[in-house]
Amino acid sequence: MIGSRAGAAVATGPDASAAVTTGTASHRTTLLIADDDEVTRSGLRTLLAMQPGIAVVGEAADGIEAVERARQLRPDVVLMDVRMPRRNGIEATRQLLAGPADPPKVVVITTFENDDYVTAALSAGASGFVLKRLPVPQIAEAVRVVAAGEAILFPAALRRMVTARPLGSAEALPQAALTGREEEVLRLMATGRSNPDIAEACRVSLETVKTHVGNVLSKLGAQNRTHAVVIAYETGLVVPGVTG
Repeated sequence: MIGSRAGAAVATGPDASAAVTTGTASHRTTLLIADDDEVTRSGLRTLLAMQPGIAVVGEAADGIEAVERARQLRPDVVLMDVRMPRRNGIEATRQLLAGPADPPKVVVITTFENDDYVTAALSAGASGFVLKRLPVPQIAEAVRVVAAGEAILFPAALRRMVTARPLGSAEALPQAALTGREEEVLRLMATGRSNPDIAEACRVSLETVKTHVGNVLSKLGAQNRTHAVVIAYETGLVVPGVTG
């Protein structure tokens, strides 16, 4: 997938660490790793480079360097640590995604399961949030899935987050005029279903699902699938603990 920003949605986190689905390894997803700890950064680079479909093209030791290197190398995905000197990963994500057209996707990675980090990452436009303690194959799959245009959901933290501090989109759904099918697709997205899973559940083609997802994002004004799911929780379309 070199040079492209081009599905399976993945639920991850302590309550769903085994839920990462296997994506295609026939395309290579280019990756930049940003982490201030040299040992961690080197380890991630070595281990992720061994994973199918992943090509690590660069590293960055802080948030400023992450933005500079990402704009120079144009990777498909940046794996962005939160706590870094000079500029933290959240601010680097915000700056990177506000830059020139067709920016890379960002997966925020951290040691800490911190709801504030989830809130800040999603608000900054990150497509996913993973913990460093996850097995490397699952981190690699998260990178591949985000590169394919899907989202990495962190269900428990996401549900706590929208209960504690909505992102300010609570009025979006009533005003969005979603069709019945689009609401159904949004509910399925909120449960971590992949596009193929949604297509099977709705008995429609994969291309039709992609069209519905695009319409949902556009109507909600959502930055990505994760942001759309946050809106679904905020507005009560999806209720925590109800997956039907």
